Amino acid sequence: MTQERSHIVKSYEQELDQLRAMMAQMGQIVEEQVGLALDAIAKHDEEAADEAARRDPEVDELEREVEGLGIRLLALRSPMGPDLREIVSALKITGDLERMGDYAASIARRAMKVASEEGKVSLSGLRSMGRLVRENLHRTVEAVVNHDPHQAMEVWHADRGVDEHYLTLFRELITYMMEDPRTIRSCTELLFIAKNLERIGDHATNIAERVFYAVTGDNLPTLRPRGGVRKSQQGPPSE
Repeated sequence: MTQERSHIVKSYEQELDQLRAMMAQMGQIVEEQVGLALDAIAKHDEEAADEAARRDPEVDELEREVEGLGIRLLALRSPMGPDLREIVSALKITGDLERMGDYAASIARRAMKVASEEGKVSLSGLRSMGRLVRENLHRTVEAVVNHDPHQAMEVWHADRGVDEHYLTLFRELITYMMEDPRTIRSCTELLFIAKNLERIGDHATNIAERVFYAVTGDNLPTLRPRGGVRKSQQGPPSE
C-alpha cells in the first residue's frame, strides 16, 4: 500500500471514529438529560430541571456536527456495505436522540408545575415508568456504542413494558380527574409528562432498530410488540 493510500485509509477510519465518538457523546448527554428530568419529578429539584433544559443546545449542536460529517463521508468516501449502513443509520439515530432531548427538556419544565401541586396525585406510577424508560435508554446508548444487535433486540422487546406503564398511568390519571376536579391541572401536566416518556421509549426503539440494521444488514419487523396488540414504527402522534 502506498503512503498516500495509507494516509487516505487512516483518515477515513479516523473520520468514522469521530462520527462514533460524537454519537456516543450525544447519547450520554441525552441520557443525563432524561435522568435530570426524572430527578426533577421525583425530588422536586428545580436545579435539575434547569440543567436538563440547558443541555438541549449541546444535543442540537452535536446533531448538526454528525449530520455534516456524515454527509461528507457519503459524498467524498463512497462507503459500502457495513460502513454505508452505519453512516446512514447514524444520521437517523442522531435525529432520534435530538427529539429525546427535546422531550426530556419538556418533562423538566412540566415537573416544576407538578411540584407546586404536590400531594394531590400519587407519582408512584410515573416514577416506575420513568425508571423503565431510563433503563431502556441506557441500554440503547450502550447498543449504539458497542454495535450490539443483541442489546438492541432487548430494547426493542422492552418497549412493550413502557407502553403498558403508559396505558396504566393514563387510566389512573383519568380516574383521578373524574373523582376530584381539583386534580385536573396536575393530572394534565402528568399526562403530558407520561406521553413524553412514552415517546422517548419509542425513539429508543427506533434507535435499537437502526443499530440492528447497521450491524446485521437485516430489518426488525415493521410491527412492534405492544401489550396484547402491536404498533407500527410510526407510533402515536407526539405532543
